[in-house]
Amino acid sequence: MTERPHTPLLDTVDTPADLRRLDPGQLRQFADELRAETISAVSVTGGHLGAGLGVVELTAALHYVFDTPEDRLIWDVGHQCYPHKILTGRRDRIRTLRMGGGLSGFTKRSESEYDPFGAAHSSTSISAALGFAIANKLNDRPGKAIAVIGDGAMSAGMAYEAMNNAEAAGNRLIVILNDNDMSIAPPVGGLSNYLARLVSSGKYLTVRDIARKVARRLPGPIHNAARKVEEYARGMATGGTLFEELGFYYVGPIDGHNIEALVEVLENVRDAEEGPMLVHVVTKKGKGYAPAEAAADKYHGVVKFDVVTGKQDKGPGGGPPAYQNVFGETLAKLADDDDRICAITAAMPSGTGVDRFAQAHPARAFDVGIAEQHAVTFAAGLAAQGMRPFVAIYSTFLQRAYDQVVHDVAIQNLPVRFGMDRAGLVGADGSTHAGSFDLAYLCTLPNFVVMAPSDEAELAQMVRTMQLHDDGPIAVRYPRGNGTGVVIPDALEPLAIGKGRVVREGKKVAILSLGTRLAEALKAADQLDARGLSTTVADLRFAKPLDEELIRRLLATHEVAVTIEEAAVGGLGAHVLTLASDAGLTDAGLKIRTMRLPDRFQDQDKPEKQYAEAGLDADAIVDTVLKALRHNSAGVVEGARA
Repeated sequence: MTERPHTPLLDTVDTPADLRRLDPGQLRQFADELRAETISAVSVTGGHLGAGLGVVELTAALHYVFDTPEDRLIWDVGHQCYPHKILTGRRDRIRTLRMGGGLSGFTKRSESEYDPFGAAHSSTSISAALGFAIANKLNDRPGKAIAVIGDGAMSAGMAYEAMNNAEAAGNRLIVILNDNDMSIAPPVGGLSNYLARLVSSGKYLTVRDIARKVARRLPGPIHNAARKVEEYARGMATGGTLFEELGFYYVGPIDGHNIEALVEVLENVRDAEEGPMLVHVVTKKGKGYAPAEAAADKYHGVVKFDVVTGKQDKGPGGGPPAYQNVFGETLAKLADDDDRICAITAAMPSGTGVDRFAQAHPARAFDVGIAEQHAVTFAAGLAAQGMRPFVAIYSTFLQRAYDQVVHDVAIQNLPVRFGMDRAGLVGADGSTHAGSFDLAYLCTLPNFVVMAPSDEAELAQMVRTMQLHDDGPIAVRYPRGNGTGVVIPDALEPLAIGKGRVVREGKKVAILSLGTRLAEALKAADQLDARGLSTTVADLRFAKPLDEELIRRLLATHEVAVTIEEAAVGGLGAHVLTLASDAGLTDAGLKIRTMRLPDRFQDQDKPEKQYAEAGLDADAIVDTVLKALRHNSAGVVEGARA
């Protein structure tokens, strides 16, 4: 285990109340120790590193200046919250991050009073903070709401929708724009820090407000000219015109690693009577840890690593490829001979494999930022103009664009191709990132084709199938992690739409599998055969349209049928039950059981434990079959136990 750092000052701080007892001159040392503890903890657990290191000083300054938890501190996304957790009473558990029974990798309301709002999807913080601020205003309660949002999250329209309504909150709302990509601000230094302190001071705010009121009383042409001069001057100095047009008092940019300047500016902002306020803070991802500073992308999310060398423990390597890379590489290969193929992602190029497509076809790869709604409608426009767009988005993030999927794609029957990454359970990332609902929300839509591969070779075939499907929208869902090790053929043949396959023939029990639970279905069949229960296993491949001919045959010729899918209720099992009911097959005494994710949100854990907890492993399949048979005819199954 990594040796823990020497942190004498941090050891005296368990909560923000302890932090506020420190002298301002001690904050630099405190921040350095907090950074060292964060690095040490993540080296043991893995998780998000670069973002948290970039906000160490900001975290300390916010808790030092504001009266948390009475003042509500809301972290956008939440993947930068590890330093926040360390100094809000959770340091003793910080080395359980993302583990079963441990701390969540994101903010979580049930975990601490210092997490007033749960997050893991981006661009929600300003809306939530506005809600807290207005609630306090309506109830005449003290307390401010502080939203910390990154410049990447500002690419989502929801952030601006919230800002457009923020004026009603007055000085109860403060937005911290954490600019860690230098995408808005000029280089910062002593002058910009000085300007930030100046424009956040009470004297400046009062003078500026008086000047505005006077300017409004001037004749129209003079007023407009004066306003333009002010905007131009402030735009040169601080770049804040856009935010001021949305009703915010803009302060910044300020060096987010200069903790003394941060504290002074935040104190001014806290005490200002004007508002709402926006403080523009410039930070660096991975700050204070050389390997993370040098390769921010590789240290955004990490596995366990050696603190001294920075080397990550990624295991022996050389195993099966990750599903996301199979998707991206297959798409890039097909695009070599098809110039109509485009790839779109929403700020997740490496997470979806689109980065591999972009290397081969940069002009046809589009990263639209954290803007899933735009990504889907943009793809719809491409499709309407004759292109073959592939939208690669995590299943959990596609939920954010459901109206666009319905209205802009499905109703118009446009051939947009959806690659839904991270479908199903996702281990350490927990419930916020699990792709549990895509089958339920897509299979209800007319015109859609929905597929799920059982291995990486089938995924490659399905990408080929999507390429050639120009008759309407089509989607494939595939899991996080690596494939099974099967060989992907060089020549990819498209699949027949709505046709499954029988992998194993039997007579008494039929297991209808969708997706990568097929391996567990085959293990269960071995156990059932050993009990004398002849078992058929089918790989349905398609959740929509169903292979009705195959399903009818299996239901009609087997005593028990079990569907299994790594998705919430409302997916494959529900549609098979509807098919059986419509066909009158349930009247003949057939026992159908549906196996799916439980009707609750599962916390983070190792994947194998999550599957066992969900009842989606081979043992659970066997148990389901035996219980169904025993219920059907007591005593017919020798050795069957609950």
